[in-house]
Amino acid sequence: MSVIRVEEIEELEGGLMRVRIGPQHPISGQGTIIVTTDGEIVYEIDVDIGYSHRGIEKILENRTYLQGIVPMERMVMLDTSHVDMAYVRAIEELLGIEAPPRAQYIRTIILEMNRIISHTYALGLLAESTGWFPAFFLWTTGDREPFLELMEMLTGARWSYSFIIPGGVRADLPSGFKEKALKAIEYFRERLDVYMDAWMENALFEVRTRGVGVIPSSKAIEWGAAGPNLRASGVRYDTRKNEPYAAYGELDFKIAVETAGDAYARGAVRIQEMYISLDIIQQALENMPSGPIKVNVPQRVPPGEVYSRVESARGELGVYLVSDGTDKPYRVKISAPSFRNFFLLEMLPTIQEIKFADVPVLYMSFDPWFLDADR
Repeated sequence: MSVIRVEEIEELEGGLMRVRIGPQHPISGQGTIIVTTDGEIVYEIDVDIGYSHRGIEKILENRTYLQGIVPMERMVMLDTSHVDMAYVRAIEELLGIEAPPRAQYIRTIILEMNRIISHTYALGLLAESTGWFPAFFLWTTGDREPFLELMEMLTGARWSYSFIIPGGVRADLPSGFKEKALKAIEYFRERLDVYMDAWMENALFEVRTRGVGVIPSSKAIEWGAAGPNLRASGVRYDTRKNEPYAAYGELDFKIAVETAGDAYARGAVRIQEMYISLDIIQQALENMPSGPIKVNVPQRVPPGEVYSRVESARGELGVYLVSDGTDKPYRVKISAPSFRNFFLLEMLPTIQEIKFADVPVLYMSFDPWFLDADR
């Protein structure tokens, strides 16, 4: 069973107490979750962010556009390709250029492999919070290994890639990459079937997650839910479909949607999305166009401003970029999905009775990332 270890308890009036979980904690990670409770019912949740603020937006003002890719990646080490894609897409829009078709397909493959790497980690933690430690977390850790190996084969790194650059990608697909990727797809599709049978359809997991943390579609929209958390409430929105980028506009795929809006649905959407990611990767490999992988771009970016967005593993990630005509951004503002998803956790006690023991389950079902929110 999941365990909540608290760092500090403050007694309040009326038999209530304020419990601080974190910042150094297996559940909260690099932040603090402050819960007001009577020991059983949760009356208020306050997410205290800022412990891992690194000033990334300000750092970018003192780096050239190309140099800025590395600090951008420090937002979400599990999902660096999507962060890069949003930043690079903004640069390319200001430059008025597009990467070659082959580069767009390679970008799409990288992005979807990164989505799988991120989702497996998220689902492992969700399983752990419901009492499935360590079995399922070890499963997901091992099963994402083929994609980490593919990333290393393509980019030279397992986690931080700096591979998507203005004008294209750094390198072409290496020899044998397609064959190895197709084997990984076949293997992982079978593993997803096992996840469904052994975990998602298990009665104990359903008891801990069904009906827990229900967010109706109207509230999901009103509160600004992002990514799988939005789609788990029945809202059919995905930036890859609504505003296609990379090669998504040329590929055939569905949007994963659940309607229950609870912790179970949020896990189910992520499972569905990994099935879809496998299909997207396979399509991109089989329909890969020939040609160059990048175009030359100037060091200086014309004056102007632009807002670019992508569908990261945690939801829509936006970059507002202002250029003054030099080789460095004048201003960068990042709209992080975890920042918005933390708000969902805070608002839940206002519409549903939340049990204190369900706080870890709720937290992990949203898959937030403090480093992402803090920036």
